[in-house]
Amino acid sequence: MTSFAEHLDKQYGKRGNPEREQYEQGFEAFKLGVMIQELRREEGLTQVALAQRCRITPGYISRIENNASDIRLSTLMKIFRQGLGRQVKLSVE
Repeated sequence: MTSFAEHLDKQYGKRGNPEREQYEQGFEAFKLGVMIQELRREEGLTQVALAQRCRITPGYISRIENNASDIRLSTLMKIFRQGLGRQVKLSVE
């Protein structure tokens, strides 16, 4: 049995490898979309209601939640602050 980290090393190479870094960036975007979707549902909001709170289109919310769109930091902050009433904390590793 191999660990998930070992699987990633085999499939995409070790960290620092361009293919692995592209995978990692895509995975972070995916997690962000899932997080927004889960918080939106916890708040009992539809994509339309969240979009109205943020003054963006429902289609853009959908694209973010489905990892089909890059998101600007200002839009991300707007979604969390205005739309979901949450604060964002960033960290760099």
